[in-house]
Amino acid sequence: MLMLNCDLGESYGSWKMGGDEHVMPHIDQANVACGFHGGDPLVMQTTLAMAKQNDVTVGAHPAYPDLVGFGRRSINCSADEITALVTYQVSAIDGMAKCQDMELAYVKPHGALYNDMMAKAGVRAPIMAAIANYHRPIRLMLQATPEADLHRREAEALGIELWFEAFADRCYDDDGKLLSRAKPGAVHSREKMLAQVEQICRQGTVTTVSGHTLDLKPDTLCVHGDNEEGIAAIIEIRKIIHQ
Repeated sequence: MLMLNCDLGESYGSWKMGGDEHVMPHIDQANVACGFHGGDPLVMQTTLAMAKQNDVTVGAHPAYPDLVGFGRRSINCSADEITALVTYQVSAIDGMAKCQDMELAYVKPHGALYNDMMAKAGVRAPIMAAIANYHRPIRLMLQATPEADLHRREAEALGIELWFEAFADRCYDDDGKLLSRAKPGAVHSREKMLAQVEQICRQGTVTTVSGHTLDLKPDTLCVHGDNEEGIAAIIEIRKIIHQ
């Protein structure tokens, strides 16, 4: 059965992002921001406590150091810098989780770091190195694409376990990547989103922007709770998964 994951804990100071308290009871996995694109220490602590209360698995959601751009801008980092910034952020949220008797289970990069990881082996390799060299086993979550076998081989060579994810509300391009937000139809309407969830659950596939069928077979489904439409749809998505 598909798991549901959501990016949470992205508020910062007096600035609030998303409806975490409304989303948390309906998901299986919380990708918790680690402070580089959102999520200050108090927000991180509160989000972890909320996840524990709702029996939700927690993962680190590291990003490029880009608070102003919310982690959505690529930064030209060296491989060593990428490994270090991922290790730093994972260690921070892992330590805070341990203080609440919780176990961090996985890492899912955020924003531009996630997109670069999927597009560039030179970014993906140091991210995998950070996870492989962590002091205990921890999974990596990345996008399910037609290149999944390649990514699985890369991970197996380093002894890393993967969780592959699909996206409920995003349109797919023909190459298996997400359609750029700059293009029309990149984010699905509620009706199309629920239809895509149904297709993923029943067939393990998505229909691309040009009408092609992609075989993904993901382990987990990403839902977004940073808008009222997304929050309202999460309960419906969960019902589809559990049918």
